Amino acid sequence: MKDLEKRLSAIEERNAKVEADKAWETSWTRRIAIAVLTYLVIVAYLHFVIHVEPWLNALVPVAGFLLSTLTISYLKKFWIDRRIGK
Repeated sequence: MKDLEKRLSAIEERNAKVEADKAWETSWTRRIAIAVLTYLVIVAYLHFVIHVEPWLNALVPVAGFLLSTLTISYLKKFWIDRRIGK
């Protein structure tokens, strides 16, 4: 009986981790963190390599990223629905 309880506990822990990972993948915290990091990298690139006004120009790819994160979930749902035949 102890072995069964250990196995069940291990499954529950794994499920909690999978759910947390899934929640992270769709969280606004993750999206904003990636957007901020993308923005800073592009600002540095534009400033040091291209030598243009980076603060405004760097917003273009960040806006593209944010728009893609908003629309990709619809594309994913469409893809999954087609794949499983709904």
